Amino acid sequence: MNARAVPVWDLWPDGISWQPMSPTLRTVWVLRSLLNVLILAVIAAVPLTIWLGWDGLLWALGGYVVLAGLRALAVSRTVRTWGYAERDQDLLVRHGLLTRRLSIVPYGRIQLIDLSAGPVERMFGLTTVQVRTAALGSNTEVPGLDPLVAAALRDRLAVRAAEVREGL
Repeated sequence: MNARAVPVWDLWPDGISWQPMSPTLRTVWVLRSLLNVLILAVIAAVPLTIWLGWDGLLWALGGYVVLAGLRALAVSRTVRTWGYAERDQDLLVRHGLLTRRLSIVPYGRIQLIDLSAGPVERMFGLTTVQVRTAALGSNTEVPGLDPLVAAALRDRLAVRAAEVREGL
């Protein structure tokens, strides 16, 4: 018998309607990433300029352009991997480009549901739903949602968590 190994990624539950994140999340994460790379380029430019003169500044600028382009491409692709789905007994959250991750949060384990939005997220009209469970240090996030969608998800999760706890 010729048994072929099946990647665990292909063994996920079938028939799930994954909800994508807002396309605006890509813009927010790319901007955040470009700012981080710019800070690194400025830090690298100082010693390079001291050692190599103005050529060092050009090297730092060239490095910034290359790193910023690669980082923007990676972040854009990563945003597309995010998704969430609500099932009868649990919330599923998937993400990851190289290291793929699937979080399954049983409604009965949910203890706290937060909505958060930093200044850049608010500027672009996005909100993150944070779900905390009874497990120590467990925190599942659903980023990049429209504030109304995030509030509705929070309310649905709270109702389902209360219903499951009452049934215990």
